[in-house]
Amino acid sequence: MNIKTNAVAFGLACAALMTPAAWAVGKPTVSVQDLADSVVKTHDSHGQPFAVIDKVQARLFVFQPDGRIHGSSPILLGSARGDDSVPGIGLRKMEDIRPAERTTPAGRFLIEPGRNAQGEDIFWIDYDAAVSMHRVRATNPKERRLARLATATPADNRISYGCINVPVAFFNTVVKPVFQGRQGVMYVLPETRPAQTVFSALKANKPGS
Repeated sequence: MNIKTNAVAFGLACAALMTPAAWAVGKPTVSVQDLADSVVKTHDSHGQPFAVIDKVQARLFVFQPDGRIHGSSPILLGSARGDDSVPGIGLRKMEDIRPAERTTPAGRFLIEPGRNAQGEDIFWIDYDAAVSMHRVRATNPKERRLARLATATPADNRISYGCINVPVAFFNTVVKPVFQGRQGVMYVLPETRPAQTVFSALKANKPGS
């Protein structure tokens, strides 16, 4: 690559970093792009790093406060389709949660560091509903959680009780360094209703608003 080509490439890279959301990693859908750009434009994350989950694509995107994408990864989600947690589900035993109730709720949540009953470090997304983001656990071979993460399609990524399962390497090198020790914001895109009905950032960023 010659000097001129290098200069052009460097200029394009710098321009990308100056946009509201730089798409250097992964292939975000239009819905993810629109939400991330709106979060930055409206300062909805209040200067904190944030993450966006596309449930349809079963993928997590982590952003710096200025909208630069820090990384993206496939994830595992609640096995049931739906955007709301059953009231009081966080107080119930796992064996009492029916298959249709195992949803990952949509919405805007504060990301808070914590620990589960086994003492593992996790990030709470919705404490009352017992929904957290944590490293994937391959404790039940029949569930094939690691294999599900490795497939090229999101069709088999719905397996959890509602928690967000993240590959260990991505959790340790991206999620934990970005959110440990400070508060962040998680935006989980809905799959049963329009995103504009869930996020105030999108409403505020509508054309003409």
